[in-house]
Amino acid sequence: MYIAVKGGEAAIAASRALVAAARRGDPALPPLEVAQVQAQMGLAVSRVMAEASLYDRELAALALVQAQGDTVEAAFLLRAYRTTLPRLAYSEPVDTDGMRAQRRVSAIFKDLPGGQLLGPSYDYTQRLLDFALLHGADAPATEAAPQSDPHAATAPDDIPNALATLAAQGLVERCAPSPGDPVPPDITRDPPKFPLPRAGRLQMLARADEGWVLGMGYSTQRGYAHSHPFVGDVRFGAVTVSLVPDELDFAIEIGEVELTECQMVNQFAGSDGAPPQFTLGYGLVLGHGERKAMAMSLVDRALRTDEFDELPEAPAQDQEFVLAQGDNVEASGFVQHLKLPHYVTFESELQLVRQLRAEREARDDGAAALQALPAQPGEHGEPHGAN
Repeated sequence: MYIAVKGGEAAIAASRALVAAARRGDPALPPLEVAQVQAQMGLAVSRVMAEASLYDRELAALALVQAQGDTVEAAFLLRAYRTTLPRLAYSEPVDTDGMRAQRRVSAIFKDLPGGQLLGPSYDYTQRLLDFALLHGADAPATEAAPQSDPHAATAPDDIPNALATLAAQGLVERCAPSPGDPVPPDITRDPPKFPLPRAGRLQMLARADEGWVLGMGYSTQRGYAHSHPFVGDVRFGAVTVSLVPDELDFAIEIGEVELTECQMVNQFAGSDGAPPQFTLGYGLVLGHGERKAMAMSLVDRALRTDEFDELPEAPAQDQEFVLAQGDNVEASGFVQHLKLPHYVTFESELQLVRQLRAEREARDDGAAALQALPAQPGEHGEPHGAN
């Protein structure tokens, strides 16, 4: 229970002015422009878009500037704006196999169909501070790799799925619609009810806090689930978005979005309903978010215990624990609401503590009084309790 604040408008206005001053920083420095954040802080922009579940780079950059770089607050701002937008249509499923990939790697094939495409990644950099950036120096230009190089910087037009061959041989589970091909739930319209189908779980994971999903995924690697994962295919790039308008009976392309996809391969010894094969965990996030997509694929596989007759024993295998605590906007709001006035609640608990202390002191005083009484003689003139 908490009570609303009344009055204090001047103090609140002053607080807002301090926020604006803190956001602006040193007036001697040029102000940070939204366009700069959009162009140069791409990974932060991608994270905000993913956790707000709204693909708009400019608005995500605006939210980051407004929130002083706080990604959770920025996701809150962007998700709040999202609630004001009308739902015009549902798009058709995107074809990630047709992605115009900027990056695509696999950890399980030496000679990968379509080749490895290293693309923009910090995997191949030294984790050392570049002090040249303090003086505004740009990153050194590098020569483009030859087009014949299998690790070239330019992707081929068509990159086959790295797991297609294994799937055709029955060594990796085939991705198929759920029995009856039900319409996936929309967690933004209908409150999630546990247990959720896989489509609902993936929606919640896609916009869950990256740190939380990363921790849950990491736990499966540390032995808190039966997991021995391999990165089968992880890719980042642009995919075409299409929809079928009400006045037409065919799909039309309306644009592109950048996505990161990961298919994580896991060992599976088989069960009564399935032969020994590799099973998959899946991750898909808006923008460039490789770490989030990989962690999501680990958690997705851990949550599929019912499909493979596995006993859920680890925290990452409990979908209500994983999913209900993963929404950083909801978690942030619930934690930060503790800063609101709770005078009535605290006063009632304060009175209860005082009452309990008074009762305990009364009991202690009574016990002390009994201890102070002289010993009474027993039947043979001895004090009670004497040996």
